Amino acid sequence: MKKMIEEEGLIQNYIHLETQLTPQGFDLTVDEIHELEGSGKLDFSNDEREIPDSRPIEPEKNEGDEYGWWKLEQGTYKVVMNEKVDIPNDVTGFAFPRSSLLRMGVTIENAVWDSGFTGTGSFKLSVDNPEGVEIKENARVNQIVFEKIKEAEKGYSGRYQNKKL
Repeated sequence: MKKMIEEEGLIQNYIHLETQLTPQGFDLTVDEIHELEGSGKLDFSNDEREIPDSRPIEPEKNEGDEYGWWKLEQGTYKVVMNEKVDIPNDVTGFAFPRSSLLRMGVTIENAVWDSGFTGTGSFKLSVDNPEGVEIKENARVNQIVFEKIKEAEKGYSGRYQNKKL
């Protein structure tokens, strides 16, 4: 995987390659956390799909600390990652929450990372712990695992291509 990252650009904008590489995958880090505003709509053709707006939550910085903390209450949030991925047509990705989050009563939900997708992803963070959680800027929260597949005839070409979600 290290070769695919360094030589082929599978993952870009990472913070520290050696720390983020794992035995089976790569740890994704937090760039922004958003609160959702409004509801969404989803239909079969996506012609009427509406993604709700969201607004970023500002992290609180402690004196002398370069990075701030998000203090999150119970609820659902959108996390935007630092890293950009460029998935070739013969690879797909699956992402999972880091086990430390699960032990805190927090989880992440992801969709399949389609072959051919290029962009900066986002995912749902659910804080179930009644006491909430604190997450520091650039924390490693999500682990993506890539799998070689038979090359897709046509890779991802949806509305999220080359976007920061």
